[in-house]
Amino acid sequence: MVKKVAKLDKVATPGEMLAALGDDLGEGGFQTELDANHIATFIARGPKLLVTFELAGHTIAASPDGMPLGLDFVEDKNCSLLQMTARKETWFRNPCVYEFMDRLVDDMFFEDFEQVLFYGAGTGAYSACAFSVAAPGATVVAISPQATLDTSRAGWDHRFPAARRFSFDDRYGYAPDMLEGAGEAFVLFDPYQPLDHIHASLFRGPNVTRLACRHFGGAVERGLREMDLLHQVIELASVDHLSAHVFFDLLRKRRTHGPYLRSLLQATGRRGNPLRVALLCDYVLRSRQNGPVFRRNLNAATTVLAKKGALPDWLAEPETPEKS
Repeated sequence: MVKKVAKLDKVATPGEMLAALGDDLGEGGFQTELDANHIATFIARGPKLLVTFELAGHTIAASPDGMPLGLDFVEDKNCSLLQMTARKETWFRNPCVYEFMDRLVDDMFFEDFEQVLFYGAGTGAYSACAFSVAAPGATVVAISPQATLDTSRAGWDHRFPAARRFSFDDRYGYAPDMLEGAGEAFVLFDPYQPLDHIHASLFRGPNVTRLACRHFGGAVERGLREMDLLHQVIELASVDHLSAHVFFDLLRKRRTHGPYLRSLLQATGRRGNPLRVALLCDYVLRSRQNGPVFRRNLNAATTVLAKKGALPDWLAEPETPEKS
């Protein structure tokens, strides 16, 4: 049973988050505990439906107020929300979840909406892809999804040893196959994360658009949140206006995003090309007033280039490194 609580500035526990979700379900809304670990919350609002799959602890840690991202669409876009919440990491691989989705299909639940969009990140992205088959024609946005953890297909992925106790070869199992009935599916991933890249490559259908988010590491969702792009991506997908061209135009904002630039600097430094390091650092320092890390790396790179007699004219003499 989910108990009601007073409205909080930031929820701190899964119970508080679920109670806050259940405070204003709207006419026809519901909150159902499928079992001890899985809760389905439907907030009835507008004619579009966002379906999300989230691990409660991750949501609380990632969000400023500890509440699911989907709630923003309920409040700002008059969008209905079906929030699938797991109290612990289960990958939603449980018969109670399958049966719940079956009931929604039997009740023609998804047919009541003009458009349905499934969203998830990480293990939630796997689930969003896998269960999207319940709503043919739905749009899917999946960030760093796994195709499966079935050892016969993905025995090379050893990152999730605890998940090996779950079955990935039964119903709603192999995520790429479950996308065959989707309208459009957008798979976001960092190609420099080898295992994420392999999983992404398994999503090959003609309705799948793979969007490479280079140098975001394992934090693609967090990076998009910090750049205020995640909501835009989901909203554009929900009105059939998202494409590779539109997405990468939005992603130009990463050029002023500190974590991305630092990740790019590290990757450039590992390649051992001081000229590229200098080019990057000079760009950042010209566009930002403060960047001690980039200043130090620029000084080091120009020193190396000067010793090789390859210092470009556009680079000033290296400055004295800052004292720590």
